Amino acid sequence: MADAELQTFTSIMDALVRISSNMKSMERELHCPVCEEMVKQPIVLPCSHSVCVLCAAEVLVQRGYPPPELPPEPNTPTSSPLTRSPRQNRRPPPKTDRLDRVIRTVCGTHPGRRRKDTPPILMLFPCPTCRRDVELGERGLADCLRNLTLERIVERYRHTVSLGTMAIMCQFCKPPQTLEATKGCADCRSNFCNECFKLYHPWGTPRAQHEHILPTHSFRPKVLVCVEHEQERLQFYCRSCQRLLCSLCKLRRAHSGHKIMPIALAYQTLKDKITKEMNYILANQDSVQAQITQVESGIAQTEVNSAVVKEQLSQCVNELRAVLAERQGALAMCLEGSRAQRAAALNAQLSEKQSLLENAGLLTYTQELLKESDQSCFVQAARVTHNRLVKAIENLQHFSLSADPSFRHFQMDVSRELKALSSMDFIQAPLAPVIDTQKTLAYDQLYLCWRLPQDSAPAWHYSVEFQRKVGGAGAVWGRVWSEGSSGSNGTHCSWQRLDDVGGTSAVIDKLEMDSVYVLRVRGCNKAGFGEYSEEVYLHTTPAPVFITFKAYSICPIIHSYNLLIFADL
Repeated sequence: MADAELQTFTSIMDALVRISSNMKSMERELHCPVCEEMVKQPIVLPCSHSVCVLCAAEVLVQRGYPPPELPPEPNTPTSSPLTRSPRQNRRPPPKTDRLDRVIRTVCGTHPGRRRKDTPPILMLFPCPTCRRDVELGERGLADCLRNLTLERIVERYRHTVSLGTMAIMCQFCKPPQTLEATKGCADCRSNFCNECFKLYHPWGTPRAQHEHILPTHSFRPKVLVCVEHEQERLQFYCRSCQRLLCSLCKLRRAHSGHKIMPIALAYQTLKDKITKEMNYILANQDSVQAQITQVESGIAQTEVNSAVVKEQLSQCVNELRAVLAERQGALAMCLEGSRAQRAAALNAQLSEKQSLLENAGLLTYTQELLKESDQSCFVQAARVTHNRLVKAIENLQHFSLSADPSFRHFQMDVSRELKALSSMDFIQAPLAPVIDTQKTLAYDQLYLCWRLPQDSAPAWHYSVEFQRKVGGAGAVWGRVWSEGSSGSNGTHCSWQRLDDVGGTSAVIDKLEMDSVYVLRVRGCNKAGFGEYSEEVYLHTTPAPVFITFKAYSICPIIHSYNLLIFADL
């Protein structure tokens, strides 16, 4: 017996752990897209996404709209039932939700406006989920309904994940004997223990008919009511506007001609669709798991390939640095050679000028030479000195440095290189080529010409694909269609391909006569294949055409029967 009880307890705990694990995996779906935390008092935007009412108000304030007064937190009620006596007459519960009342107090109702009144401010809310501005309408947040379903899911999630560790206490027990709440009353909007619930809801009284729920900190209205007509329940759904309507909103001119259905039909239809979609996903769990494996493999490959590309990037930058260092050494050596040559010339000039000083070598030698009295010896020795003195006087009268010290011819202009380095980027695949319909011709062979856009990356080679169109009316010569298009009644055969086309033109032969062919081309480089060009439809001739080329002309001459045609390629 003990083993059976232990097994039962183990199975219960396993079930609780499994349910807790499933609920924890759902936590991401319960986060507010603005604050990225568990959603609190969510409201439904016109785009059907949900956000916290506090987050919505903060976003609107940041956009410059007037700040609305917000309701208090759900776990801090403004009126505590502890202060009330069960014997005293209690006021009946409010007919509308407190959040709706506060929002209506702030934003106002929707009374009629005079003609001279200023037009209302149109509020736009930037939805972070669909990433576009959503029009809230004239009343702002007052037009947004509370997402009661999401609130219930969040409450069940908190209760399941906590596994009973987060207790809700009875609000009517007097401390220190406060007991844990076991029930909550949707009409009284309070939590009770068993004894207090019986005390406040005696049999035979209207309170005994109150709806009791699980203990909660956030009490919601029992039904959704229209935000414009307070006592009207939302009983219709407009498929055109995708909004809930009451019986009065249904009569408005704004919904005339729209597809409106009862809320019960919309509920059943949407529930059936969601059930069918969920069953389909559950039935294809193997495919989901296989795709998860592919995604995980893709993530691993991304890490590996990014590391390889990063290593290649470092290698390319190191090669550039090596080339720059080598070039720097060569230029520095050239500069050093020019400096040494100019310094030698200037040093020689300096020595020559210093010899012209009064007590320097040349003048001293000349003075000693003038002391020579032997005429023949003087003439023989003074000839060289005379030439040196003449040259020194000429240089003295027309002085200039023997070498240019400015090095202005060694200035570098690296603007082009800097521009090239700043524009250095990973290579991109070529853009979609543009078919040149003026040069593209169709005979018994197809002559296809194209060009790349100006801002496209270069292509190493091209791939030309063509297929024969079967059935349907003949296509117009040179007519361009978008990719994936086909005739109204025509079908296509499989694509045939010409790989490694080097130029920007190609000739396709061995085709059937009087047939329509669809052609497209795409470029390829180190980054892979680019996008396809627009498809062009060409019609071959009914009979063969003989083509010859002149040696002095690039224009083919087409001979068909007795007809001579010159065609410009």
